[in-house]
Amino acid sequence: MPNLNLHGIIAYPVTPFKDGGETIDTDTLSQLIEQLIENGSHAIAPLGSTGESAYLSDAEWEEVAFVSIHQVAKRVPTVVGISELTTHNAIRRAKFAQQVGSDAVMVLPISYWKLSEREIFQHYAAIAQAISIPIMVYNNPATSGIDLSPELIARMVKEIDNVTMVKESTGDIQRMHRLYELSDGTIPFYNGSNPLALEAFAAGASGWCTAAHNLIPEFTTALYEFALKGDLFEARRIFYQQLPLLKFILKGGLPTTIKAGLQLLGIKAGTPRLPMLPLDETEVRQLDSILTRLGKGQLAISLSK
Repeated sequence: MPNLNLHGIIAYPVTPFKDGGETIDTDTLSQLIEQLIENGSHAIAPLGSTGESAYLSDAEWEEVAFVSIHQVAKRVPTVVGISELTTHNAIRRAKFAQQVGSDAVMVLPISYWKLSEREIFQHYAAIAQAISIPIMVYNNPATSGIDLSPELIARMVKEIDNVTMVKESTGDIQRMHRLYELSDGTIPFYNGSNPLALEAFAAGASGWCTAAHNLIPEFTTALYEFALKGDLFEARRIFYQQLPLLKFILKGGLPTTIKAGLQLLGIKAGTPRLPMLPLDETEVRQLDSILTRLGKGQLAISLSK
């Protein structure tokens, strides 16, 4: 299996729509990914919840995966998100992602019926057997309905060759501490809960999976750089400047709030696909106020210190 040096800011692009949400706007998708890379993203993770993967047809999903991977063009790693009810469909998408050049896949197990740990383990094992690229375990019970214990995650990393890392999105810092304890710090973990970014880096997170990079890239990258240097004072200062936005986009829903924010920044990414609705006028004003304060404020950082 190829070694994947995944670190830093792993940015989620939205999936832009046109024609009233009926078709994928691939030109804008390419532009958004280019902007994420130019603004310092260390990896691109299309087709997560921010990318509205649950609302795409099979053909649309494959189109977004293909366009995203080819736009990135190996300049940074691409990690394609996969969240499917059946193991069969998850394998099919994982194989497609590998075929078109993804560097890794991020697998979120979802279910109608609650899955046992044995079933979850077999789900990941079957996907891993079908592909040769690394798999990131994605734990997000708020969206998937399944909570993966640190003990189960550690066992999968130990016993399934392709399973090599985990994105932890419960918002519970103790999960990261426990993963560290169970593996003696050998399991790379990535923060998926925006308001937990500061604590996660302090706990040893290898990176931050975030949609905020679409709107405030200078802030997200600065937090990572200061954390990497061990400058807790500056990391804390930068984090608290961006915290109001991190809370807002989490509460309002990532596709909805990020698309509204892009619109405020003059980038037409369309609206979220129904049944999701755009922000109402009051919420747009709130978001505009937050972004205006961040834009007018002086970041006053020097990463060369």
